[in-house]
Amino acid sequence: CSVSCGRGHKQRNVYCMAKDGSHLESDYCKHLAKPNGHRKCRGGRCPKWKAGAWSQCSVSCGQGVRRRNVDCQMGTQKIAQESECNPYTRPESERACQAPPCPLYAWRAGEWQECTKTCGEGSRYRKVVCVEQDKGSEVHGMHCDLRQRPADRETCSLQPCEYIWITGEWSECSVTCGKGYKQRLVSCSEIYTGKENYEYSYQTTINCPGTQPPSVHPCYLRECPVSATWRVGNWGSCSVSCGVGIMHRSVQCLTNEDQPSQLCPADLKPEERKTCHNVYNCELPQNCKEVKRLKGAGEDGEYFLIIKGKLLKIFCAGMQSNHPKEYLTLVHGDSENFSEVYGHRLHNPTECPYNGSRRDDCQCRKDYTAAGFSSFQKIRIDLTTMQIITTDLQFARTSEGHPVPFATAGDCYSAAKCPQGRFSINLYGTGLSLAESARWISQGNYAVSDIKKSPDGTRVIGKCGGYCGKCTPSSGTGLEVRVL
Repeated sequence: CSVSCGRGHKQRNVYCMAKDGSHLESDYCKHLAKPNGHRKCRGGRCPKWKAGAWSQCSVSCGQGVRRRNVDCQMGTQKIAQESECNPYTRPESERACQAPPCPLYAWRAGEWQECTKTCGEGSRYRKVVCVEQDKGSEVHGMHCDLRQRPADRETCSLQPCEYIWITGEWSECSVTCGKGYKQRLVSCSEIYTGKENYEYSYQTTINCPGTQPPSVHPCYLRECPVSATWRVGNWGSCSVSCGVGIMHRSVQCLTNEDQPSQLCPADLKPEERKTCHNVYNCELPQNCKEVKRLKGAGEDGEYFLIIKGKLLKIFCAGMQSNHPKEYLTLVHGDSENFSEVYGHRLHNPTECPYNGSRRDDCQCRKDYTAAGFSSFQKIRIDLTTMQIITTDLQFARTSEGHPVPFATAGDCYSAAKCPQGRFSINLYGTGLSLAESARWISQGNYAVSDIKKSPDGTRVIGKCGGYCGKCTPSSGTGLEVRVL
């Protein structure tokens, strides 16, 4: 169509044509009705100017302006580019308006003060006030037209300034042996008449002539005794694009002169390789069941799982079954992860001898039937609820008495707030810690507990007991954890 909007026309070429496709003179086809070579068309709705309502007069007195929005609009909603509408038919967006006559006020400017600089670029100022013309008295500036207010500040330059480089004394060498450097202050300063001592400043150096004198200079006092240190390069790329791989870097023993040496202590040599985890380019399992599906694994062992967005090492047990279980291997082992129900009972349960300290030669009998001591290498994790299942003892070792659940302690030692049962939790290095919501409750007669948790939640030590009493996680069989 010949137009993008409104009414226009289309045209096409019409030929007289032989059967073989060649063009002929029109006379050969005069016995036939000639098809139309053009026809009317419509290009769609044209954008039109849309004018809004006029604003109020811009002034409360005197001559002012009323304004309104004028938009090029397609239909009733869509705003188009102004270039799409006819500029010659654009409605006016401003119109003069006449408010009641104003009192006659005018700006009055005083004389300019002297320039603030004797050379180079400075400023000068003058007083500008609004006055009532018929009386000459000063009034508030709101009565005068702010758009016509004369400037009260302008730049000034009486003459160009001259500048010189000034330099300070060189400092001592930065080292007592080998290659070092010494420094001095270098500044660009104006030349002040009659002034011998110049102050160092941070003015631009563009004004000073020539090249700036050096502020740093190498120095070499003497050779250093031969010594060597380990130098490391940057880590290379991970050996795999998905999963767990290896990264390498160069580690060299070099002297101060960058020469290879054998003087570096071998026990302080930095590692040349380490494991790396690429979790962004592959699908990683979120539980042991997905390990079987994604990796086809069928053996119990440590696997990397993505848990709450973090890559953690989890032990998968029962991989031959359809419902394997997830366990967390405790880095600090069973020496710092244990639960105890103490088996000694005081003959006089109203006492708390030795200030509450435990002694095997106490006036006691060892006959508490619920006593036991269990230590843990691994603990069961429910990855759905993010809880330690404290009653799962598959990887626990019970060395005395009855099995004791994880994070549990108790005794039947004394009724005088003298707990002897102990438990210890150390999750450091596993990537998990106890959640803020993790709590314990005391149960039994004269039950009492003393539980201390580290700020990061990875370490807990508890003493619990009563006559007879114990403490257990408040959620029963679970202890809430979070990903660090």
